Amino acid sequence: MGDTPYRPPTYHPPAPSYHPPAPSYHPPAPSYKEPGKPYKYAYSVNDDYKGLKFSADEASDGNNVKGSYQVALPDGRQQNVQYTADHHAGFIADVSYYGEAQYPPPASYHPAPAPYHPPPPPSYHG
Repeated sequence: MGDTPYRPPTYHPPAPSYHPPAPSYHPPAPSYKEPGKPYKYAYSVNDDYKGLKFSADEASDGNNVKGSYQVALPDGRQQNVQYTADHHAGFIADVSYYGEAQYPPPASYHPAPAPYHPPPPPSYHG
């Protein structure tokens, strides 16, 4: 038996198992601005049964847009909008109205009935 001093067992922690994810940044894909394409369209709806009446038309040369639309409003007027739009001046609209606004006659006023209050209970004096 020897006189060897007592040595406790040596502890070694496990190797770390967490690894941070790789960076997810990707540079944006290059964007290519395509020039505007000329177009033209128009449509209209006139449905007397449902009371729908509206139309629109628009055209572009690829840089500037010019158009208009008309809508029958619930008050009987027609709203007309003519507009232009481009990348320098933005959207510019000229709005006008045709006709006079018509409103239904007001409903006749009937005051609410007075609230019900039960009579006081009878009192007896004797």
